[in-house]
Parts: sequence; structure tokens; C-alpha cells
Amino acid sequence: MSAESVVYYLNRVPESDPNDQTEWLLTALGQYTGAELRELLYVAEEPGFFELMRGLFALSDESRAALQHFLETGHPPAMKTAIDAKGRLTIEHADVEQRVKLLPVIAN
Repeated sequence: MSAESVVYYLNRVPESDPNDQTEWLLTALGQYTGAELRELLYVAEEPGFFELMRGLFALSDESRAALQHFLETGHPPAMKTAIDAKGRLTIEHADVEQRVKLLPVIAN
């Protein structure tokens, strides 16, 4: 079952058996490991999780890929964010200056 079908069925009952959503849900969940399901349940408890996910999926493919690349190549706890007066979000590596200062030491 693809992610598209999961989203589709969240809003629409499968026509094959409109009274049995339990079977559909178990089938959808069956493609994940127990550890993945526990992790999903854990992070879904974070305040604003679903709103954040909706916002991420509303981004264009290009913007989402750029953000994902940024997050994958950095260390999220060492990032800082700000929203300017025009509502633009900026995300920076908080330790960039520190890493630049350490670079000559590492290179030698």
C-alpha cells in the first residue's frame, strides 16, 4: 500500500468493504516493523507534529528536497531558526563559525 493510498483512504472508506476499516488499517500498518510503529507513535505525541507534517508535505518537491538535504547534512540540535518581519523562515547551522575556526586546526 502506497503513501498516496493511505492518505486517500484516511478521507474515504475503501469501497470493497465500507464497514471494515480495521482490516484496512491492519494491512496498512503491516508494512512497518514494530520499532517503526513505536517510533511513529512516540514522535506523533510531540505538540504540533501533524501540523508540521502537513506543512512539509505542502512544500513543492524541490523545496522539500532542499530542506531534507539540509537537515540530513547537519546536526539538528545545532541549528538555529528565525522568522523575519516578512514571515520568512531562515535555518542556519548554529556552529558554522565555530567549525570555520576549527578548520585550520583540523587541517594541520
